[in-house]
Amino acid sequence: MDDGNEPVRLREKAYASFTEHLLARDINPGQFVSQRQLVAMTGMPLGAIRELVPRLEAEGLVKTIPQRGIQIAHIDLNLIREAFQFRLFMEKEAIALFCLSASDELLAKLRKEHEDTLEEAMQGRETPELELQAQTIDWNLHETIIDSLGNGIIAKAYRINAIKMRLINQERFRITGRVVPVMREHLAVLTAIETRDPQTAMDAIAVHINNARNLALKL
Repeated sequence: MDDGNEPVRLREKAYASFTEHLLARDINPGQFVSQRQLVAMTGMPLGAIRELVPRLEAEGLVKTIPQRGIQIAHIDLNLIREAFQFRLFMEKEAIALFCLSASDELLAKLRKEHEDTLEEAMQGRETPELELQAQTIDWNLHETIIDSLGNGIIAKAYRINAIKMRLINQERFRITGRVVPVMREHLAVLTAIETRDPQTAMDAIAVHINNARNLALKL
Protein backbone atom coordinates (compact mmCIF):
# COMPACT_ATOMS: atom_id res chain seq x y z
CA MET A 1 0.00 0.00 0.00
CA ASP A 2 1.40 3.42 -1.01
CA ASP A 3 2.08 5.88 1.73
CA GLY A 4 0.86 9.30 0.59
CA ASN A 5 3.02 10.93 3.25
CA GLU A 6 6.27 9.53 1.86
CA PRO A 7 7.07 12.55 -0.41
CA VAL A 8 6.53 14.87 2.57
CA ARG A 9 8.82 12.73 4.73
CA LEU A 10 11.51 12.73 2.02
CA ARG A 11 11.32 16.54 1.71
CA GLU A 12 11.66 16.98 5.47
CA LYS A 13 14.55 14.49 5.64
CA ALA A 14 16.27 16.30 2.76
CA TYR A 15 15.84 19.63 4.57
CA ALA A 16 17.13 18.23 7.87
CA SER A 17 20.12 16.62 6.15
CA PHE A 18 20.98 19.80 4.22
CA THR A 19 20.87 22.04 7.31
CA GLU A 20 22.90 19.49 9.30
CA HIS A 21 25.65 19.48 6.66
CA LEU A 22 25.47 23.27 6.37
CA LEU A 23 25.96 23.78 10.11
CA ALA A 24 28.70 21.14 10.16
CA ARG A 25 30.52 23.25 7.52
CA ASP A 26 30.53 20.40 5.00
CA ILE A 27 29.42 23.18 2.65
CA ASN A 28 30.43 26.79 3.21
CA PRO A 29 28.74 30.19 2.85
CA GLY A 30 29.14 31.44 -0.72
CA GLN A 31 30.02 28.01 -2.11
CA PHE A 32 28.40 26.77 -5.35
CA VAL A 33 26.88 23.28 -5.40
CA SER A 34 24.87 21.29 -7.92
CA GLN A 35 21.70 19.30 -7.31
CA ARG A 36 23.73 16.14 -7.95
CA GLN A 37 26.22 17.15 -5.26
CA LEU A 38 23.35 17.71 -2.83
CA VAL A 39 22.00 14.25 -3.69
CA ALA A 40 25.39 12.71 -2.90
CA MET A 41 25.80 14.74 0.29
CA THR A 42 22.33 14.20 1.76
CA GLY A 43 21.68 10.70 0.44
CA MET A 44 18.25 11.88 -0.72
CA PRO A 45 16.74 11.21 -4.19
CA LEU A 46 16.99 13.88 -6.88
CA GLY A 47 13.23 14.52 -6.77
CA ALA A 48 13.41 15.47 -3.08
CA ILE A 49 16.37 17.79 -3.75
CA ARG A 50 14.55 19.49 -6.64
CA GLU A 51 11.64 20.18 -4.31
CA LEU A 52 13.99 21.27 -1.52
CA VAL A 53 15.77 24.04 -3.46
CA PRO A 54 12.75 26.41 -3.76
CA ARG A 55 12.18 26.11 -0.02
CA LEU A 56 15.82 26.93 0.72
CA GLU A 57 15.61 29.89 -1.66
CA ALA A 58 12.45 31.17 0.04
CA GLU A 59 14.21 30.93 3.41
CA GLY A 60 17.24 32.82 2.13
CA LEU A 61 19.63 29.90 2.66
CA VAL A 62 20.56 29.47 -1.01
CA LYS A 63 20.28 31.33 -4.31
CA THR A 64 20.10 29.77 -7.77
CA ILE A 65 22.49 31.47 -10.20
CA PRO A 66 21.88 30.67 -13.91
CA GLN A 67 24.79 28.81 -15.55
CA ARG A 68 26.57 28.44 -12.21
CA GLY A 69 24.34 26.43 -9.92
CA ILE A 70 23.09 26.77 -6.37
CA GLN A 71 24.98 29.20 -4.16
CA ILE A 72 24.95 28.88 -0.37
CA ALA A 73 24.01 32.18 1.32
CA HIS A 74 26.85 34.62 1.97
CA ILE A 75 27.45 35.83 5.53
CA ASP A 76 27.54 39.55 4.78
CA LEU A 77 26.76 42.67 6.80
CA ASN A 78 23.23 42.86 5.43
CA LEU A 79 22.42 39.30 6.51
CA ILE A 80 23.88 39.96 9.97
CA ARG A 81 21.86 43.15 10.46
CA GLU A 82 18.62 41.55 9.27
CA ALA A 83 19.05 38.34 11.28
CA PHE A 84 19.76 40.25 14.49
CA GLN A 85 16.90 42.69 13.92
CA PHE A 86 14.56 39.71 13.48
CA ARG A 87 15.81 38.23 16.75
CA LEU A 88 15.40 41.50 18.60
CA PHE A 89 11.79 41.97 17.46
CA MET A 90 10.83 38.36 18.24
CA GLU A 91 12.64 37.90 21.53
CA LYS A 92 11.65 41.21 23.12
CA GLU A 93 7.96 40.40 22.73
CA ALA A 94 8.45 36.76 23.72
CA ILE A 95 10.43 37.53 26.87
CA ALA A 96 7.81 40.07 28.02
CA LEU A 97 5.31 37.19 28.18
CA PHE A 98 7.83 34.58 29.33
CA CYS A 99 8.76 36.57 32.44
CA LEU A 100 5.11 36.39 33.53
CA SER A 101 4.38 32.78 32.53
CA ALA A 102 7.60 30.87 33.32
CA SER A 103 7.44 28.72 36.43
CA ASP A 104 9.82 29.26 39.33
CA GLU A 105 11.02 25.68 38.79
CA LEU A 106 11.94 26.32 35.15
CA LEU A 107 13.77 29.53 36.01
CA ALA A 108 15.66 27.77 38.82
CA LYS A 109 16.70 25.00 36.38
CA LEU A 110 17.90 27.52 33.78
CA ARG A 111 19.81 29.49 36.43
CA LYS A 112 21.52 26.39 37.83
CA GLU A 113 22.82 25.16 34.47
CA HIS A 114 24.19 28.62 33.69
CA GLU A 115 25.81 29.01 37.12
CA ASP A 116 27.33 25.51 37.01
CA THR A 117 28.82 26.19 33.55
CA LEU A 118 30.12 29.60 34.63
CA GLU A 119 31.77 28.09 37.71
CA GLU A 120 33.53 25.43 35.62
CA ALA A 121 34.79 28.03 33.15
CA MET A 122 36.04 30.32 35.94
CA GLN A 123 38.04 27.43 37.37
CA GLY A 124 40.02 27.34 34.14
CA ARG A 125 38.25 24.31 32.69
CA GLU A 126 37.12 25.91 29.42
CA THR A 127 37.54 22.76 27.36
CA PRO A 128 35.98 22.17 23.91
CA GLU A 129 33.40 20.01 25.69
CA LEU A 130 32.50 22.83 28.07
CA GLU A 131 32.28 25.28 25.17
CA LEU A 132 29.90 22.93 23.35
CA GLN A 133 27.84 22.60 26.54
CA ALA A 134 27.75 26.38 26.94
CA GLN A 135 26.69 26.88 23.33
CA THR A 136 23.85 24.38 23.76
CA ILE A 137 22.72 26.14 26.97
CA ASP A 138 22.90 29.48 25.14
CA TRP A 139 20.66 28.36 22.26
CA ASN A 140 18.32 26.49 24.61
CA LEU A 141 17.53 29.59 26.67
CA HIS A 142 16.51 31.59 23.60
CA GLU A 143 14.47 28.71 22.14
CA THR A 144 12.76 28.14 25.50
CA ILE A 145 11.65 31.79 25.56
CA ILE A 146 10.31 31.58 21.99
CA ASP A 147 8.65 28.17 22.49
CA SER A 148 6.85 29.43 25.60
CA LEU A 149 4.57 31.39 23.25
CA GLY A 150 3.08 28.14 21.96
CA ASN A 151 2.91 29.68 18.48
CA GLY A 152 3.98 27.31 15.72
CA ILE A 153 4.28 30.02 13.05
CA ILE A 154 6.63 32.10 15.21
CA ALA A 155 8.64 29.04 16.29
CA LYS A 156 9.17 27.94 12.68
CA ALA A 157 10.20 31.43 11.51
CA TYR A 158 12.53 31.76 14.48
CA ARG A 159 14.25 28.45 13.73
CA ILE A 160 14.85 29.43 10.10
CA ASN A 161 16.53 32.59 11.36
CA ALA A 162 18.40 30.53 13.97
CA ILE A 163 20.12 28.58 11.18
CA LYS A 164 21.44 31.90 9.84
CA MET A 165 22.43 32.95 13.36
CA ARG A 166 24.45 29.76 13.84
CA LEU A 167 26.24 30.36 10.55
CA ILE A 168 26.99 33.92 11.69
CA ASN A 169 28.28 32.56 15.01
CA GLN A 170 30.64 30.18 13.23
CA GLU A 171 31.88 32.90 10.89
CA ARG A 172 32.08 35.89 13.22
CA PHE A 173 32.07 35.16 16.95
CA ARG A 174 32.51 31.61 18.12
CA ILE A 175 31.95 30.94 21.80
CA THR A 176 35.55 29.68 22.04
CA GLY A 177 37.20 31.46 24.96
CA ARG A 178 34.01 33.38 25.71
CA VAL A 179 32.06 31.04 28.00
CA VAL A 180 32.42 33.33 31.05
CA PRO A 181 31.05 36.53 29.44
CA VAL A 182 28.27 34.67 27.63
CA MET A 183 27.10 32.90 30.81
CA ARG A 184 27.26 36.20 32.74
CA GLU A 185 25.14 37.94 30.12
CA HIS A 186 22.59 35.16 30.23
CA LEU A 187 22.49 35.27 34.01
CA ALA A 188 21.76 39.01 33.78
CA VAL A 189 18.85 38.16 31.46
CA LEU A 190 17.59 35.51 33.89
CA THR A 191 17.83 37.97 36.79
CA ALA A 192 15.71 40.40 34.77
CA ILE A 193 13.15 37.66 34.02
CA GLU A 194 12.99 36.81 37.73
CA THR A 195 11.81 40.36 38.50
CA ARG A 196 8.61 39.39 36.65
CA ASP A 197 8.64 42.87 35.13
CA PRO A 198 8.21 42.75 31.31
CA GLN A 199 10.07 46.00 30.59
CA THR A 200 13.06 44.96 32.70
CA ALA A 201 13.21 41.64 30.86
CA MET A 202 12.84 43.31 27.44
CA ASP A 203 15.64 45.75 28.22
CA ALA A 204 17.95 42.92 29.34
CA ILE A 205 17.41 40.79 26.24
CA ALA A 206 17.93 43.86 24.03
CA VAL A 207 21.31 44.53 25.66
CA HIS A 208 22.32 40.88 25.20
CA ILE A 209 21.26 40.66 21.54
CA ASN A 210 22.83 44.03 20.68
CA ASN A 211 26.12 42.99 22.30
CA ALA A 212 26.17 39.86 20.13
CA ARG A 213 25.25 41.93 17.06
CA ASN A 214 28.09 44.35 17.69
CA LEU A 215 30.53 41.46 18.02
CA ALA A 216 29.31 40.01 14.72
CA LEU A 217 29.66 43.40 13.02
CA LYS A 218 33.01 43.94 14.77
CA LEU A 219 31.82 47.29 16.17
